[in-house]
Amino acid sequence: MDFLKLTVRFFHHQFLKLSWLAVLLLLFGHFVLSWSLMWLAGETALLSPAQWLYFYVTTSTTVGYGDLSPGSELGRVLASLFILPGGVMVLAAVFGKLSSFFITVWRRGMQGSGDFSALENHVVIFGWHRHRTEKMVDLIFGDTRRDNRKVLLCISEEIDNPFPDKVLFVRGENLNDPALIQRTGVERAGRVIVFRDSDDQTLATCLTIVTKTKAHIVAWFENDQMVNLLRSHCPQIECHSNISMELLVRSAQDPGSSRIQQQLLSTLVGPTQYSVRVPENFPGTTFGRLLEFFKTSHEAIALGVADSATGNDLRLNPASNDNVEAGQVIYYMSAQRIHRDEIRWDKL
Repeated sequence: MDFLKLTVRFFHHQFLKLSWLAVLLLLFGHFVLSWSLMWLAGETALLSPAQWLYFYVTTSTTVGYGDLSPGSELGRVLASLFILPGGVMVLAAVFGKLSSFFITVWRRGMQGSGDFSALENHVVIFGWHRHRTEKMVDLIFGDTRRDNRKVLLCISEEIDNPFPDKVLFVRGENLNDPALIQRTGVERAGRVIVFRDSDDQTLATCLTIVTKTKAHIVAWFENDQMVNLLRSHCPQIECHSNISMELLVRSAQDPGSSRIQQQLLSTLVGPTQYSVRVPENFPGTTFGRLLEFFKTSHEAIALGVADSATGNDLRLNPASNDNVEAGQVIYYMSAQRIHRDEIRWDKL
């Protein structure tokens, strides 16, 4: 028995080195030759396609239910010396190559060597910060009513996928490498977040990808000068800078302000700020009517209106008689996201 196990392991290891075509041809050859030998032995009860497939699989996998077996001595000898050991080795090679294939795919996903260039409408995050990136991912998935976009993390650090149950993963030495960027599928992405180790890296990545995608790009900078520089070249990118000083002063002047800001931005606790674009066929209304409708129909508070997706022209708490028109973006606070098709625009 030990000799048989060692023999199987040896051939299993050797068969793993063969191509899929070679292994499948070997399996087919053993299947046909075994049938031919049973035919020569006169085992007619085993030779119909369904019966033979059943007998071959149960014999080669050593299941051996016993309901089908050779009736002649020659048939039993052939089954014992050729069909059983040969089938065990060949099927072991097939299952071994299948296991190796799935393990390779899994390891490629964990190590960031996969290719996701065929993805569409997903979220791509460029950059890695141990705690901040984790919080970022939690906030994305905290919005349970968001568009069902896959999230892909692209980093240069030599680590495995830190969130294997949540995000897809791509890793490379240089995040500005065109081949790496192509593997992220950024060309067809819906949203892109750039938050690198330094402002220079963030700027370089933004300039690299801006011409490769129509996705809405959001970038984080520590220095306001870098924000102004990028906006001057790429006004379509929404830039953010460190606002901790503003929160510090606001909390000093109006105690508790930081808690309001935190809740407005977090999808994990309480009402949160969201946005929705007005349909192109909307005839128009006033902000006062919008404010009233959102509160009575959705328990939401309209905060402001902008003409562009970047929000650079945001009108926060505009006058009640200000117009709200088709194509604009409405920012509101609500317990959960309100999808555009859930709003009765005709009632406005």
